[in-house]
Amino acid sequence: MTHYCVANMPGAFARTATQALTNVTYRYIESLADHGLAEACRLHPALLGGINVMNGKLTHPAVAEAHGLKWEKPEL
Repeated sequence: MTHYCVANMPGAFARTATQALTNVTYRYIESLADHGLAEACRLHPALLGGINVMNGKLTHPAVAEAHGLKWEKPEL
């Protein structure tokens, strides 16, 4: 197996990169639009990792740590 990583590849192949990103993220976007945030997060728990702030509270531990702040789990 060969692994290849170049940081600027999406810029060099913008159309292909956009299509690849859309193929991976569209189902989440559709779920958010159809069900709202709380239900979409229940259906796709991976979405919780993308929430940084919810209801005025910091909800992502890495963001909180980087800024020396407290965080809380997102309440759905």
